[in-house]
Amino acid sequence: MAKVILGMTLSLDGFINDRSGSVGALYPDLDTLRDTEPMREFIQNTGAVVLGWNAYAMAEDPDSYADNYEFQGPIFVLTHEVPKRLPKQTGKLTFTFVTDGIESAIRQAKMAAGDKDVVVIGGASTAQQCLRAGLANELHIDIMPVLLCDGLRLFEDIGTEQIQLERMKVMESPAGRTHLRFRVVK
Repeated sequence: MAKVILGMTLSLDGFINDRSGSVGALYPDLDTLRDTEPMREFIQNTGAVVLGWNAYAMAEDPDSYADNYEFQGPIFVLTHEVPKRLPKQTGKLTFTFVTDGIESAIRQAKMAAGDKDVVVIGGASTAQQCLRAGLANELHIDIMPVLLCDGLRLFEDIGTEQIQLERMKVMESPAGRTHLRFRVVK
């Protein structure tokens, strides 16, 4: 059965973007990131992706996902309403806009992923909903050596119940990125 992996890059002080909403300081290595071992493994093992609306909308042209996005497979976008204009899709890359919550998005993504993993990417709200609902099996966190001092915190609103994690792997990557993998103890 598919594992649900929450993947995110954050600053050392826990922010996923700066006070203006930019993620630029967290991805100075974007061009080389795709060629790192963790990212290649992540892509190879991914059967479906769940994106929050804000992460999806970061693309200036949503049609660009069809040719440029590293995850070429079913993508489930959490949203309050389906966009009027749907993005370009290919034989591999498809979009499903999910309006009935994180549980539904994860359930649909698991069915689409088969034996591969479901990756939850981008957006603090989406990650927080996933953690509060107890849907994540693993956290893959990349920490960049920068203190943003303000912005959007990843672990700000995840409830009051303690979440126990077991460290699985620690790796150093280019540009000072530290890759951490944790299993969520249930």
